[in-house]
Amino acid sequence: MTDRRETWLLLLPGLALLVLGFVLPIARMLVLSAQGPDGYTTEHFARFFQDSFYPSVLWRTVYLSALITAVCAVVGFPLAYIMARSGPRVRLWLVIMVILPLMTSVVVRTFGWMVLLARSGPISSTLRDFGLVGRSFQLMHTETAIVLGMVQVLLPFMVLSLLGVIIRLDPRLEEAARTMGCSFLQTMRRVVLPLAAPGLLAGSILVFTLSASSFVTPALLGGPRIEMLAGSIYKNVTQTLDWNFAAAQAVILFAGIALLLIPYLRLGRRAHG
Repeated sequence: MTDRRETWLLLLPGLALLVLGFVLPIARMLVLSAQGPDGYTTEHFARFFQDSFYPSVLWRTVYLSALITAVCAVVGFPLAYIMARSGPRVRLWLVIMVILPLMTSVVVRTFGWMVLLARSGPISSTLRDFGLVGRSFQLMHTETAIVLGMVQVLLPFMVLSLLGVIIRLDPRLEEAARTMGCSFLQTMRRVVLPLAAPGLLAGSILVFTLSASSFVTPALLGGPRIEMLAGSIYKNVTQTLDWNFAAAQAVILFAGIALLLIPYLRLGRRAHG
């Protein structure tokens, strides 16, 4: 058996899974989005943009995903740096702490947030007891609740992406910067952060795409009033049974994420020279 045939045999299971699990569903979704009673049409896409409700849902999906990505980066970078510079035993426990939530169902974690953020939950009650908020204050069914829940769900992806890059940085570069007069923050900004850019870029792409297409946590924490695009697609498929319009929304979400990722990919190409 030649090397080329062995290579194709090794690739075959992965390629078959990719075609069955991604290419065929996406192709079917594209066809459904353009199908009408009298043949192919663009009426489903026109309906999406003619009704002001759906563009507002799309905008909310984009800016909440961007906000969740930014919060994950701000929280995840210091955590990943400390993990990278800790000893092996401390790093192991920190890694376990970060990945432990991934071993629990996202539904269970989201219900935990629902208990904490409920109107009678500990957070709202404490804020009311200290007189910091009014009696009608609640965090559930707000955009803040979605951001809190999604950051907790997606933070491990950002931390692990950054950790893989920062742990390979030579600590002597930081020592040299400190010797040359840089403060700790200046060393972070001028040495560590630029060198960790590939990890930050990979983590941001992961968090943004997962956030934009997430359904369970936004639906449970945001409630029916604060809808994101994945929830709107689900509603059209299961409640109104309008599969063609749902497919058109899915195509718009897919295309929107792809367009937003182009600047990220260009930045990544520059970072890799």
